[in-house]
Amino acid sequence: MSFSPDIVERIARARADLRMGVPIVMTGGGQAVLVMSAETLDRDRLADLRDLGGVPHLVITGRRAETLKARAYDGDIARVRLPSDADLTWLRAIADPADDLRTPMKGPLATERDGAPDLHRAAIKLVKSAQLLPAALALTLKNAATFALEHGLTVIPADLAAPHLAASSPLHPVVHARLPIRAADAGRLHIFRPEDGGEEHYAIEIGRPARDKPVLARLHSACFTGDVLGSLKCDCGPQLNAALMQMGGEGAGVLLYLNQEGRGIGLANKMRAYSLQDQGFDTVEANHRLGFEDDERDFRIGAKILKELGFSSVRLLTNNPRKIEMMEATGISVAERVALKVGENAHNTAYLATKASKSGHML
Repeated sequence: MSFSPDIVERIARARADLRMGVPIVMTGGGQAVLVMSAETLDRDRLADLRDLGGVPHLVITGRRAETLKARAYDGDIARVRLPSDADLTWLRAIADPADDLRTPMKGPLATERDGAPDLHRAAIKLVKSAQLLPAALALTLKNAATFALEHGLTVIPADLAAPHLAASSPLHPVVHARLPIRAADAGRLHIFRPEDGGEEHYAIEIGRPARDKPVLARLHSACFTGDVLGSLKCDCGPQLNAALMQMGGEGAGVLLYLNQEGRGIGLANKMRAYSLQDQGFDTVEANHRLGFEDDERDFRIGAKILKELGFSSVRLLTNNPRKIEMMEATGISVAERVALKVGENAHNTAYLATKASKSGHML
């Protein structure tokens, strides 16, 4: 029977559970851990976790561990042993850097160096993919199958989940329709839906660009604050409009609007990063303090959409060399880089300088 969810559907269910504060169980290598998001955990579930016995660990990324001066024996993650008196406030303070400057001394933090960290690493990847703070509370379980069944918890085998957490989900066209826009009367909007239950992505096609020639294209990541509100902290809104207007002027082009807000960390975490920037950190430093990498986006999504639309070569509107590299690596030839230098103002000069010096943007 096909009614039972497959691993992709179970991962989607696990993401939703974690966002709601519901625990999940991760299994693999003869072990199992109960996993909860540090961001959505409540006091009752923390107390219940302690009643289970054992030593819980708060798993954080290597980036966050570096900020907290905690030893990341596992490289890209650190397993912090939970003190016996640690409460929800303590957990949130480790996971969220909002009060780091006010209370910088959060340790000493004892981190685990023994035992396999594979399930903990998988837990962090899953929490990040749910666009939560990258911090997970984990407790080793015995009789995991019985425990999960008794409490109705989603079980994720790490070995089955790993390739799906690392890969870009297959995309399928849903619908397209004519959409006249300010930049061009001959506009058409295409909607693409990923198999993994993630957010849909869009392609705005201007005119009828030839499929056998390089198309003027832009990979544009969603920016609610810039695209919709006209934020002056970034250059996203002006880039979006300038790209569409250039395509309209040339009579043809494709703009891929990818729902990867805040360089892939989500709007809530982006606002956390903005708050850290108000404390004096630049955009890269803010991401690192939160526990993220400089850029968590997956530009393979854009390449998949271009191929689905029948394009194999682009004139790419970008200042970001990583987009060019990703296009080439996924089989889309970049015949030309077209510079897109717009939107600088007094509020974002330092931000743009950081993008150039730390992220290699050609500004």
